[in-house]
Amino acid sequence: MVLPVENRTRSDRRSRVHDVLSMLSTVVVGKVPEIHLALTCLLAGGHLLIEDIPGVGKTTLARALARVLGLPFQRIQFTSDLLPTDILGTSIYDPDSRSFHFEPGPLFASLILADEINRATPRTQSALLEAMEENQVTVEGETRPLPDPFFVIATENPAQQVGTYPLPESQLDRFLMCLTLGYPDPASEAQLWRGLDPQKRLRELPAQLNPRDLVVLREEIHTVAATEPVLRYLAHLVRLSRESRDFERGLSPRAALGLLAAAKAHAWLAGRMSLWPDDIQAVFVAVGGHRLIPGGATRVDAEPLLSLLKAVPVP
Repeated sequence: MVLPVENRTRSDRRSRVHDVLSMLSTVVVGKVPEIHLALTCLLAGGHLLIEDIPGVGKTTLARALARVLGLPFQRIQFTSDLLPTDILGTSIYDPDSRSFHFEPGPLFASLILADEINRATPRTQSALLEAMEENQVTVEGETRPLPDPFFVIATENPAQQVGTYPLPESQLDRFLMCLTLGYPDPASEAQLWRGLDPQKRLRELPAQLNPRDLVVLREEIHTVAATEPVLRYLAHLVRLSRESRDFERGLSPRAALGLLAAAKAHAWLAGRMSLWPDDIQAVFVAVGGHRLIPGGATRVDAEPLLSLLKAVPVP
């Protein structure tokens, strides 16, 4: 019998999460740092955006996360003709009872894969805003809660590809992190040529956690201590991002809170219950890269963010 996560010791809970990391790396090979950041994002309670070209493992990573975390999963393929009611649900008339009953859409699952989100129209993209921010949706005037936990992992094709609609800044800000996977390294790609079947391994992945486990883990991660010097370091970073001429706008208060949450999750995965500056540095590019946009660009590369990190003294 597997003990509920709240009945295990802290080291046992962390060991189980590290098992999750090991299993994910057997499906999405050669991407250990990206997998670590993706799991950090979910443990922090955030939503994840993965932007890259087709065929590098974005969808596979999302499916693998759902399986090993034991989360009810729905994939929504975003297309230009997708309507908000297609994802939220609608009321259907029952002739037997002569009444309407609500039929939930695919959004009512714990982990949603919004595949190729920027191929849908802005109207449909905006249907996710309330869900991602408040864990609820309003359909036909009635507010309906979503499962707890509730995560959105969205994949996005590069903006220059045909048939894409750029995500508005308000939508981008709902994602705690934005990652790119990139091409695999030669050794990892050679495994695919030699017969490694990621889809077969994906189907064989056992669940290591369940929704209740994730709620407990998020509560524990929230208690990771942040000392005043580390909080001042974070505040200095945020303030400098707003004053820098390299970016059109700096990090918002919501982004700063997200950076703190992600850094705490990173510290917890590293085996600590106290926050270090290293944790903030480790997640800074993933949290800030889609928010700190230089003039005339749609995304910022890592170099200006790394320069920002270097400009702030480490306590």
